[in-house]
Amino acid sequence: MLQINDLTYRVGDRVLLDRASLSLSDSARVGLVGRNGVGKTTLFRIIAGELPLESGTVSLGRTRIGEVEQEAPAGEASLMDVVLAADAERAELLDAAESETDPHRIGELHTRLADIDAHSAEARAASILAGLGLDTDAQRRPCSDLSGGWRMRVALAAVLFSEPDLLLLDEPTNYLDLEGTLWLNGFLARYRHSIIVISHDRGLLDTAVNAIVHLDQATLTTYRGGYSQFDRQRRERQALQSKLGKKQQQQRQHLEAFVERFRAKATKARQAQSRLKALEKLTPVTEMIDDRIYPFSIPNPKKSAAPPILALDDVAVGYYSAIPVLRRLELTIAKDDRIGLLGQNGNGKSTLARLLSGRMAALSGSLRKSTKLKVGYFTQHQLDELDPRQSAFDHVRKLLPGKGEALVRARAGTLGLPGRMMDTPAGDLSGGEKARLLLGLAAFGGVNLLILDEPTNHLDIDSREALIQALNDFTGAIMIISHDRHLMETTVDRFWLVAAGTVQAFDGDIDDYRRMILRRPPDPSATEAVARRSTTAQKRRRDAAQRRTETAPMRQEIKKAEALIAGLQEQIRKIDAVLADPRSYRTAAAEMTEMAKARAAAQGKLEEAEEVWLGLAEELDRANAS
Repeated sequence: MLQINDLTYRVGDRVLLDRASLSLSDSARVGLVGRNGVGKTTLFRIIAGELPLESGTVSLGRTRIGEVEQEAPAGEASLMDVVLAADAERAELLDAAESETDPHRIGELHTRLADIDAHSAEARAASILAGLGLDTDAQRRPCSDLSGGWRMRVALAAVLFSEPDLLLLDEPTNYLDLEGTLWLNGFLARYRHSIIVISHDRGLLDTAVNAIVHLDQATLTTYRGGYSQFDRQRRERQALQSKLGKKQQQQRQHLEAFVERFRAKATKARQAQSRLKALEKLTPVTEMIDDRIYPFSIPNPKKSAAPPILALDDVAVGYYSAIPVLRRLELTIAKDDRIGLLGQNGNGKSTLARLLSGRMAALSGSLRKSTKLKVGYFTQHQLDELDPRQSAFDHVRKLLPGKGEALVRARAGTLGLPGRMMDTPAGDLSGGEKARLLLGLAAFGGVNLLILDEPTNHLDIDSREALIQALNDFTGAIMIISHDRHLMETTVDRFWLVAAGTVQAFDGDIDDYRRMILRRPPDPSATEAVARRSTTAQKRRRDAAQRRTETAPMRQEIKKAEALIAGLQEQIRKIDAVLADPRSYRTAAAEMTEMAKARAAAQGKLEEAEEVWLGLAEELDRANAS
């Protein structure tokens, strides 16, 4: 069905595809993998006819191609209408059947409608929308009621419903929760036409495809099976290539030694010449060398927190006291717990993470923390909070005030952004590089509890494996929210289910959870809650932005007070060091008296500065609470 021959494509001086070839049969389900930036999305655009060919051919025959629209559907059309409209042939046939008067033609139209199973269209559309987390009530609502992420689910549902001959999906799980991802895995595994999917989700690539196409060094290589089989086969090929390379090097050295030894001897001249010809024909074996993946650095806790590090007793949490998102929370976290949060988007997983990280206060109940508890919190939404003008070095320097440049650079280097990347402004970093920086900042200095909300969205598969290794080496507690099944299965050892307005322990694994969610209808309140909280979140962000503007002068004064306090504390520390030395009194008793007076004066200024800081901080808290 799809035939690519000797395809070459360049972007500027960079060759993305160099005489690449690929052949796919009907009903092929293929995962397209490769490092970020190698040209996977470009290849999709070439297949779809959106980019001109430099050389080579792409043959599709009469194949109907389907892609997720880049623009999320909006407007007043209902979700159901948007999805049904994706099947253009069905819509045209229904319109024609209503206006046609010729009985023979009407019969033909209805025969074709039956052939494409048009009469079950609404049921199929409803099933797809429900699988992606949009219940019956939501399906009747206009798209404008939903946030951008949920509208992208509608766009995905539309292309799945249209059943193209070749389905092109580029990171389809980015806007899905774990429940939607598990449903999509099953749908794609049963899809009756051809699929090419770009994904860094190892779970999807192991369950939904039957072949892997690897884009590497501008060429396409096909492997049978899912990602785990591809990974094993590639490693075996790497090992074989390495052995062949070493064997060939030994052979080359032997031939060169013979030629060098006997080139001048008449009796061996002919044999030396034959060895030279053999050397010329000895084509070097190219080793398969992976690009280097920098490890993640997650420092272990510096201080051990007394267990339990967190304990919740009848806690309620939410954005408005009258409408708690979660209630009756009875939870404890030990110092080495590894917890995965399950539950549909909108049920409150991120709200729980914000509560436990200290970014939200409980509305009621008791939340007890160990006195030495230090929490690190990462969420994908923080990508926009990085100062785009400042580099990784600048961000780390803020956490190490007064430290030398060499030490700051050494610590910045542990974030996985070496060399020039360390000095690159955050605004110029890729999504994966920003995620590395944020994760490093969240765990900086060693934390007891690391809370990660969708940490892998911008990471490729190899970087995800590096993150898994770092999390498994970390000795503190972790809590993870993720749609990445492989990440959850390899890093956590127990699950909490966030559903029905509370949190309960889930006795089972991901397979048990998958069976449970596929067996039951979607939570009818989930989408309504998401829509309500989306509106609430927008208002909250607007209010927060206004408060930040109004309180900017106050926060500036607080920074000045903090700088003054730090300076006075350092001055007192230096004076104390001199006063504590008995030798000082023997050599300069009068100066010691003056220093004692200077200390008393500095202490007085310090107390005044602390009073000013405390008053400003209380005023800022009142302004933020209003």
